[in-house]
Amino acid sequence: MQLNLTGRHVEITDSLRDYVNNKFAKLERHFDHINNVHVILDVEKLSQKAEATLHVSGAELFASTEHQDMYAAIDGLIDKLDRQVIKHKEKHARH
Repeated sequence: MQLNLTGRHVEITDSLRDYVNNKFAKLERHFDHINNVHVILDVEKLSQKAEATLHVSGAELFASTEHQDMYAAIDGLIDKLDRQVIKHKEKHARH
């Protein structure tokens, strides 16, 4: 899995990069057909935004979430993507 991390109006620190890598590693355990991930971390005034596009076999999944804390935004993003990955996996298994 290739992970691209982009920061808009925020510096991507090592701890932030490690946090994102660890979270996506857990996501990959559920579904190992994730080819490419593009994560964008954005700061807009008081709001921290995390969004990601996952390229999986046969589909492209997208999720976005906002929170006052960047780490909480990343957690929310992973939760949303986890549900989408499981849904895609079940749909993929039926065919």
